[in-house]
Amino acid sequence: MQAGLPGREGRTGMEYRPLGNSGLMVSAVSFGTWAIGSAWGPVDRNEALRGLHRAIDAGVNFFDTADIYGDGRSEELLREATKGREDEIYIATKFCRSENIYDPETYSERTVRRLCEASLKRLGRERIDLYQIHCPPHEIIKQGDVFEVLDRLQQEGKIRFYGVSVETVEEGLTALQYPGVRVLQVIFNIFRQKPLEELFPKAQAQGVGILARLPLASGLLTGKFTKDTTFPPDDHRNYNRDGQYFNVGETFAGLPFETGVELADKLRWIADGRPSMAAAALRWILSFDAVSCVIPGFKNARQVEQNLMALEARPFDQEELARLERFYREEVHQHIRGAY
Repeated sequence: MQAGLPGREGRTGMEYRPLGNSGLMVSAVSFGTWAIGSAWGPVDRNEALRGLHRAIDAGVNFFDTADIYGDGRSEELLREATKGREDEIYIATKFCRSENIYDPETYSERTVRRLCEASLKRLGRERIDLYQIHCPPHEIIKQGDVFEVLDRLQQEGKIRFYGVSVETVEEGLTALQYPGVRVLQVIFNIFRQKPLEELFPKAQAQGVGILARLPLASGLLTGKFTKDTTFPPDDHRNYNRDGQYFNVGETFAGLPFETGVELADKLRWIADGRPSMAAAALRWILSFDAVSCVIPGFKNARQVEQNLMALEARPFDQEELARLERFYREEVHQHIRGAY
């Protein structure tokens, strides 16, 4: 599964790729909205909206959010930014983390329907393009009743497609056993290459799209951090750096921060002949045609523009790809904490 087949380009120069076999074509560089909702330090609402508009103007047609991001604030910002363009801009949202994720009632028809209706109201839409279970316990995926609930919502036209955001490869492989699952959202970046081994080939063979989240490993792969870098108290890179509140893999890809900084320093070469280290890290992800889109975060228009530079970055050649695979296997893998 190699360097991505070039996607169709729009008039903006944006590259579009199929979202699995859904029939939707999505911008290769799309955006996640965790950062404009919560958990990444202070957010200026107007700056966030300017960022959303800048992305849309550049041809971005897909955004990922969740009901829990700022208690719905990200969904509300997306409603404002995409008003009147609901048929052009696809929105993926997620559910279950606003409830007790271990309680089976969270996945009951009554609860899922309530959460879906609440997201529809905040988004100002009649249908959710992609509704994802938000990192549920593996047992919930194995048990599978929630997929029957999602089938009914799909039949009713409340959701167009559904998928699962997972924390481990094993969870992803289990989710692929359900035919209605059209998309998997996974942590995938230069520091987290395990999905390439088995998950991506199986997903691709089944026509299941892949959303690559945390593509910059919480900012480590921008190359801008030092071991002395600090983060605000309300930033998960402060309060969850060792997995105190949720899966450690969601913060710095599961690497101890200082180790991550050291490893990122060894990757500065990827920026050679490319706009930036961040743009190169995003371009690397797009080297793999199983990936439908990469969803970096942002807080403002400047960060949106920096991430969009990935489209201008020189593709990685086979020698570079092999070098990065060896780097992961020999220098990174042993430092990753938590299940993945």
